[in-house]
Amino acid sequence: MSNSTVSSINTLLNKTLMALHLASNDGMVSEVKDNDVQKKRLSVKEKMLSYNPMTYCQSHTLHYAMKGLGYLPTPVLEGLIGYLKGPHSKQYLHANAHLRLILAVNSHLKTPLELTPMHELRKRFAADAVAMQAPSVWHQAGGSMLSNIKPFIKKGETPVNWEDKTIANADDGDMTIRCYQAGTKSIGAKKRRAHNPDQTAMLFFHGGGFCIGNVDTHHEFCHAVCEQTGWPVVSVDYRLAPECPAPAALKDCITAYAWLAEHCHTLGALPSRIVLAGDSAGGGLSILIAQQLTAPNENAWLDLGADGQKMFDLLKKLPAPLAQMPLYPVTDIETDYPSWELYGEGLLLDHADVAVFDAACLENSPLPRIHILNSPMLGDNSKVCPTYIVAAELDVLHDQAFAYAKQLKSYKVPVETHTVLGAPHGFIHFMSVHQGLGQETKNIIHGFGGFVREVISTKSRLAA
Repeated sequence: MSNSTVSSINTLLNKTLMALHLASNDGMVSEVKDNDVQKKRLSVKEKMLSYNPMTYCQSHTLHYAMKGLGYLPTPVLEGLIGYLKGPHSKQYLHANAHLRLILAVNSHLKTPLELTPMHELRKRFAADAVAMQAPSVWHQAGGSMLSNIKPFIKKGETPVNWEDKTIANADDGDMTIRCYQAGTKSIGAKKRRAHNPDQTAMLFFHGGGFCIGNVDTHHEFCHAVCEQTGWPVVSVDYRLAPECPAPAALKDCITAYAWLAEHCHTLGALPSRIVLAGDSAGGGLSILIAQQLTAPNENAWLDLGADGQKMFDLLKKLPAPLAQMPLYPVTDIETDYPSWELYGEGLLLDHADVAVFDAACLENSPLPRIHILNSPMLGDNSKVCPTYIVAAELDVLHDQAFAYAKQLKSYKVPVETHTVLGAPHGFIHFMSVHQGLGQETKNIIHGFGGFVREVISTKSRLAA
């Protein structure tokens, strides 16, 4: 590689890293605007269509930086990957250069979790996750004058509204949930209120090793589910470890399920048509809740004393979920599967990360480590609801997803599996910055929607 090429790559890399560190881009934006004005004068319509408040741009710098990398020529991308000593194409056959560069930059900037206080890690993860999301998903439907002007409304688009609510007197105080609902839908020049013909609602549990994450970090995915399916989505801001070790998160999520079962009629859904979903740790919570709602284990809950008895009594009163969609879930906290060695280093979730989250969640738990309420594979999954499992190929947890699927199939539980090739753990966070993963995420939501409608149809036929 020539010196000039290396120099160009270094310059581009420095700019990229500066953006990834959320450096101020006031000067850069000003420079671009000046150049645009010199080239041509914009019409009023063009100015309005390109309107983007500066403060909004800055809060999503990571989105623009990571998405912008995808527009670079492949040779430049490969050069940057090589410079960062990132993964080559033969190492990850199904990951294109853009995704491998994202992985390389992440590896280059990553600080070992054990060296970062948990409160700092939460703040950093929340800031980066939101900064990576598309600005458009933070526009409330009908929330501004511009959003009501026809040129700003795409044909067939389903706008989404959301509202944060509080479940008072939850297990250890008030708990926040975020409720998403589809608004009016643009059909040419007309508007029609979005309808939920499936009468279905989704309860979503965010990932983050039971230690980080919140309703903001997974806002984009929940927004996408509501927009694509028309279902209302309720996202749960459950308590986090190590301050609240297991099974605090599980108890919170069951409380949220009880709230939704009681209030789903206000969202146009039926109590018998609640579906569960979650990614990573949230996927594990989905599986545990599906298990305990269909076959609650009294002895397991009595290990928590009187509080456990109250939770068991609540579980017996609740309707069973219609279906669930765990995304790259935690299903087994003890067994070492082949993917543990294959993908345990150099990716978004590695061995050291798992160790930190594991210790934070379980070391001070009132339950023993090997317990039904900690590891989904240990419980009774014979009566679990129909399940649509999503696995990421480049994931230390990849094989856990299929071990769980195999167990369900042995019980004749309806199961579908979907593997996203070339995707790392946590890939839904890249849905708006990487074209391929964006399309895969749309396909997953579409596939689960069809899966749920088939479950509804089957139940209707059996009831007839």
